[in-house]
Amino acid sequence: MMDSVNPTTGNTFQRFKPDALPKVKEKIALSAKAWHDWKTTSFDFRSKLLLNAAAILNGRKESLAKLMALEMGKPLKEGIAEIEKCAWVCRYYAERGAAFLKDVPVKTDAASSYISYQPLGTVLAVMPWNFPFWQVFRFIAPSIFAGNCGLLKHASNVQGCAIAIEMVMLDAGFPKGVFQNLTVSSKHVDKIIADPIIKAVTLTGSTEAGKAVAAKAGSLIKKTVLELGGSDPYLILADADLEEAAAICAASRLINNGQSCIAAKRFIVDKKVVGKFTKLLMKNMSNRVMGDPLDAATDLGPMSRMDLRDALHQEVLKNVKKGAKLVMGGQLPKDHQTNAFYAPTILANVKPGMSAYSAEIFGPVASIITAADTKTAIAIANDTSFGLGAAIFTKDIQKGEQIAKEQLQAGACFVGAMVKSDPRLPFGGVKMSGYGRELGLHGIHEFVNIKTVYVAGGTASGKGHKARNNHEGVKAAKSRKKPAAKN
Repeated sequence: MMDSVNPTTGNTFQRFKPDALPKVKEKIALSAKAWHDWKTTSFDFRSKLLLNAAAILNGRKESLAKLMALEMGKPLKEGIAEIEKCAWVCRYYAERGAAFLKDVPVKTDAASSYISYQPLGTVLAVMPWNFPFWQVFRFIAPSIFAGNCGLLKHASNVQGCAIAIEMVMLDAGFPKGVFQNLTVSSKHVDKIIADPIIKAVTLTGSTEAGKAVAAKAGSLIKKTVLELGGSDPYLILADADLEEAAAICAASRLINNGQSCIAAKRFIVDKKVVGKFTKLLMKNMSNRVMGDPLDAATDLGPMSRMDLRDALHQEVLKNVKKGAKLVMGGQLPKDHQTNAFYAPTILANVKPGMSAYSAEIFGPVASIITAADTKTAIAIANDTSFGLGAAIFTKDIQKGEQIAKEQLQAGACFVGAMVKSDPRLPFGGVKMSGYGRELGLHGIHEFVNIKTVYVAGGTASGKGHKARNNHEGVKAAKSRKKPAAKN
């Protein structure tokens, strides 16, 4: 059985029976059957269904936020914001997907030559628990709009969320089989990837999980997109507005109870201002209200699981033993055996050789690293195997932009703001943080066949290409496939 354990109380409140392998195969086969029709539907029709999904999400945001609070401890206000963001990404691709997938003419010696974007088939999504709706919908919206079908293997502790996502898609009018949840454990992922119906895999999770999935998919020559961990550096230069920087840094470090791949992890501070910045960061992190995530006043809930909380605490103790200074936090609550809370924690005097210096600390723990100057700060920021996000704070915006663009080794670099994902911008990492991109124009092109079409003569080809660009053919398909879409 798969158990949903409330991390606030330690009590199991839902149990889910895993899908047996014959059931998994049945769902995979249904996906292939659904794709045969789904790939012929018009962009207008797909857009309509995505807009339906957005409306349903907004209508259910309170109940879905409560489900997240119960399954993985996310505070209600953050959960509501997550659902609203899911609705946004659905609207974004509903409004722009057709333009992103429009045939692109290329002038050659042919009568007609162009690039066409065609769906691949069924894509498997292996997703984590920390943003149980957003991680999935940022896959769903572009991939399914592009004409693919999706199968979800969600984290075991958020199966309630996984089932709720499938229900949203069905209620929005997506045909049965276009998107399905697989209630399976990680041990079955290799067999699912090996099925010939699966054409590609996307994974958000740990670097080790990414390596395993990429190795299996690569052995079968199947496309993968990996969004893995991060040890995001935030550079605080000597001329930064420290009040503003500390407020943004605290918000970034503590979002989702500190459990975010793109949360600020390492604060690399110029030695001239490290003392003042540390005090301001303490003030901002101390102001957060920790408590029941179902309470609207709560800023910080528990960590998602007690074992993860305990592992985090041991990591803090190891860093302190190596010489890191515990500035605040770092203590288990008295009732730690019945809940997964961990107070905001700051480690200072962090040096090379400590995990807090370059690794990913997944929880509400901030690492402060002192840099002699800007050049040293940049070197420390890049001295990690990760490269997901990074931010820089300075009053010299031109200098900050130059550093962000040319010198920081990360997939998303922000100046004067916290790193975040946005449907309008490509999102992903470099180095051990993965490869490929989600969101934006680049995200919708990850799971399509970028096809060259070359027609060597005659005028009819040019007319046909114009028809493709206007999607006259898929409009005809729309009228043929509408009844099936009502299932």
